[in-house]
Amino acid sequence: MQEGTSLFSFPLGQPVPIFLLVLVIILVAPIIFDRLRIPRVVGLIAAGVIVGPYCLNLLAYDASFVIFGEVGILYLMFLAAIEINMYHLKRNIRSGLIYGLLTFAIPMVAGLLVSRFVFSVSWLTSALLAVMYAAHTLVSYPTVSRFGLASNKGVVIAVAGTIVAVLLALLTLAEVVNISNTGYFSWNELLLLGVYSAVYGVALYFIFPRVTEYFFRKYNDPVAQFIFILAMVFVSSLVAELIGLEAILGAFFGGLVLNRFVPERSVLMRRITFVGNAIFIPYFLIGVGMLINVGVLFSGWGVIFCASVMAGVSLLSKWGAVALTRMAYRLDRSEGMMMFGLSSGKAAATIAATMIGYQWGLLSEELMNGAVVMILICCVVATLVTDGAAKRIRIRLTTREMEEEMEAEKMHPSRPLVAVANPLTAESLTRLAAFMRSRQNPHPLTLLFVRNNDNPMRQRSGRDALVAASAAALDVNVEAKEVERYDINVVTGLTNTMKERNATEIMLGFHHRSNLVDTFFGSITEQLVKTTNKMVILNRCFLPVDTLRSIYVYVPRNAEYETGFKTWLTRVSHLSMQIGRRVNFLAGRQTVPYIENYIKERRFEYSRKYLEMESWDDFIIHSSAISSDDLFIVIYARKGSLSRAGDAEAMPAYISRHMAHANIVMVYPAQFGDT
Repeated sequence: MQEGTSLFSFPLGQPVPIFLLVLVIILVAPIIFDRLRIPRVVGLIAAGVIVGPYCLNLLAYDASFVIFGEVGILYLMFLAAIEINMYHLKRNIRSGLIYGLLTFAIPMVAGLLVSRFVFSVSWLTSALLAVMYAAHTLVSYPTVSRFGLASNKGVVIAVAGTIVAVLLALLTLAEVVNISNTGYFSWNELLLLGVYSAVYGVALYFIFPRVTEYFFRKYNDPVAQFIFILAMVFVSSLVAELIGLEAILGAFFGGLVLNRFVPERSVLMRRITFVGNAIFIPYFLIGVGMLINVGVLFSGWGVIFCASVMAGVSLLSKWGAVALTRMAYRLDRSEGMMMFGLSSGKAAATIAATMIGYQWGLLSEELMNGAVVMILICCVVATLVTDGAAKRIRIRLTTREMEEEMEAEKMHPSRPLVAVANPLTAESLTRLAAFMRSRQNPHPLTLLFVRNNDNPMRQRSGRDALVAASAAALDVNVEAKEVERYDINVVTGLTNTMKERNATEIMLGFHHRSNLVDTFFGSITEQLVKTTNKMVILNRCFLPVDTLRSIYVYVPRNAEYETGFKTWLTRVSHLSMQIGRRVNFLAGRQTVPYIENYIKERRFEYSRKYLEMESWDDFIIHSSAISSDDLFIVIYARKGSLSRAGDAEAMPAYISRHMAHANIVMVYPAQFGDT
């Protein structure tokens, strides 16, 4: 304790009471404001205003808030990039770029004219004010994340547009400062920054994925992976600052590059969102509130006039950009309101522009105070609008998803039975089963261990496998039921449990050949396939399925005529959407239209590519591209079925010889209905 400093003197100066008060605010503010039906983001900002130096003065805006606030805004931009669905981003990147240009250009033009002729300031000061109107921060993004709307079209366009607008605003701000300092405009610095940015982007794109892949293979510890991801984000932010860009842009670009390593339902994603939403982002929002001096409203009508004009220009110009984008891309009203809410918040870049302008004498005290009040108004409006739009979209999506799930449950029900016996493979089996079904599926996974003797070693191994499988299901937020069964033999136990649980498919591990005369599939799998007509899935993944690079699916000729065609295609589609990987279908020319039509009919949204395969030679050529980082799914067929051909006979030998280290899933589709 510093000399002369009491533990409870105000503003608080000791670490323990400071952190305790912040934790109390993070805990209590959302509870209170939820009851008042006020968004949590507004509550945290308002709490920052109340305890800050301009109100009760309980907390000073010291180094801890500077550090945690900076980390919080970087975390916010990183979350926006990591949660975004890359398939939706690629589909909407053009509209996002156009929206970014509009949401920068319209506020810039309006800001220049209004500031020049209403406030009667110089063109340089007008440009600075225009930058404050054009730049925005995703202050209300936590609301989007809480409602699970990161893949909504309006959100994707707004997030992509934010990067464009912020980048252009920061470049303009840098030139305003340069002109104020030197008295002239320089193209050389802009060109040099453009070259640095291009090199930075290329280096990030090629280096980060390779380093991350290497680290994730070497270290499976979840804490180490979490720290590594955060370190990579801050490396990208630091390098961005070194070349003259803002750290928030580096955090976003780093998040985009690392996106495929953090699937939506992975344990790593849960840890990242938990830490951000629990500590860093609330710290940032409280810090924003502490910077706002509401008292300036009572310093005279001049501040109120400035704040009203500035907030009006900022909000109306942003709405104009949204309206034009809505008309161009036929977005509905809720999506438009979502875009407006995300694009209206002011924090990082606007605060920086305000401070720089005041320090360089470009802003009078009245304009600076007006800018502070504008930031508060814009943050409140952004949060309220985003919250209202998110609720409407979530209700609409939930209703549609429930209807689709009910229809899908009638047509292609999903009640998988996961047979486990080995603790080393139980987690992989469970994760694959969880990712191959819809997120709205109400049925729990059935985890089954079958034994036909009282061997204590086998009992212990099987029970350990059940525990590992249950933990894996819990990690991906899926309910699971454990079943241990004693039966006359393993196949009888599996088939009887399937009937008792009304299972739609069974998933088990790949057979390991123990000697030269042993078959590829093993006696248990061969008997099971003969005994049941349900879908049977065999899994051999050496890497976690949610960390694989892409998916290849071998589709035999005439597969579209099999009873289980739509069912396995539904499972593959869910898998792709859950882990965010592209699917490469190796299929015949006549089969491709059936696959594509069904995907469009069910409105599955994921990246896919068709590799035509008319002969076994075509398969050999395409399969050479499958690496140890990919997942190879083989749609196999029972003997005597329509899609059983000579290729099927050659497949086991080919896999044994040429794909011994590949991640393989073999699927026997359901046959002849339920009888």
